[in-house]
Amino acid sequence: MQRLILAAAFSALAFVPASAKPMACTTENMAKSTASMNTMPEGPGKMAMAKGMSKANSEMSKGNMRGACKHYQEAQAGK
Repeated sequence: MQRLILAAAFSALAFVPASAKPMACTTENMAKSTASMNTMPEGPGKMAMAKGMSKANSEMSKGNMRGACKHYQEAQAGK
């Protein structure tokens, strides 16, 4: 039941209007974005977000949080 509630909350985050304020660049918020991305329907938006999050994770694993935040912001914008 908890997973169902959690999945519903994340899918609600996936449909936030474009005018909403972007989430701060933290490890916790990146994890939330990745989880919400997994509930998104397949399409160009999901692919763009996955690409940005992949780049952000790569930079974060190198210890480059500045680069990770740049890619995270791009993922949120759908670039």
